Amino acid sequence: MKYEHAGDVLPEELLREVQKYAAGRLLYFPAGDDKKAWGASNGYREQLQKRNLMIRNKYAHGVTIAEIADEYYLSLDSVKKIIYSKKNDRHLTYAPTVESAVRYMDAGMIGEWIQCYLLLTRKLLTVQEESGKQEQLYFGVVKFPLRLIEREEVEDTRKDPFSGMDEDASPPLFIEYAEGKFHCPVQQEILAALKVRKVNAYPAVIGMHGNDDYRRFMKYYGTVLHYVNEG
Repeated sequence: MKYEHAGDVLPEELLREVQKYAAGRLLYFPAGDDKKAWGASNGYREQLQKRNLMIRNKYAHGVTIAEIADEYYLSLDSVKKIIYSKKNDRHLTYAPTVESAVRYMDAGMIGEWIQCYLLLTRKLLTVQEESGKQEQLYFGVVKFPLRLIEREEVEDTRKDPFSGMDEDASPPLFIEYAEGKFHCPVQQEILAALKVRKVNAYPAVIGMHGNDDYRRFMKYYGTVLHYVNEG
């Protein structure tokens, strides 16, 4: 029987409990009567696939194997195995573009795309950490009317980030919906350029904290905003 690193199989909390009683020992786990596929009943297989996808994305954007190993409590060999594995469950590669965001949305992983965008492209560690403290819900990628975004002090800029760029190659807006209002907290320079170009609607991902905002959003906007890949 082939040995596997326990960190690749067991959830972090369970691994720590097992280590209390059997650290360094070789254990045999007999098969139970449940014939369901491994991880199917509790969703852990999907969590593991998402984790591995994030590991590959981080490595592709400059995070070292050692840094990844420390973050996920894995051995260096386990991280290398994930990175260089020819089996890619989702066939998803992160890019800071509308096209990439739509692919993640279609795979039910728009939250993972936002994480990559904030962490790997915008380098906003503090925003990423604060978002992780609350339940974050997402809606999108949708054609979003920019007039709905709250008026804020946005500096006009002559540098157009969209100059010579196809829309699919540009990033969607990340918009937060809270207490009935829309805000664009981390892409002010993109929003300013869109306003200069008099763009009425632009692809966006809507983020919400908690079920109250999500229910309010769905009540007023859930049926009126259209996905960018519709029609």
